Amino acid sequence: MDEISLQRKYGGAVRKRRLASGHSQDTFADAIGMHRAYFSSIERGERNITLQTMRRVAEGLGTTVASLMSDAGI
Repeated sequence: MDEISLQRKYGGAVRKRRLASGHSQDTFADAIGMHRAYFSSIERGERNITLQTMRRVAEGLGTTVASLMSDAGI
């Protein structure tokens, strides 16, 4: 699996969890201290993010990195 596919799968899992939590991109990004445009690019799979950023997003969603990776099928 190539890098772009991994990023898109992860981003899709993040988007699904965020929508289930009822947050808009704006409110969620603000809640975790991230710019909306940057967060949006994560959800679209355009960013190769660090483990620290993955943890920050997961914690904001009330889950773990491992759980998000599992949701993404990675």
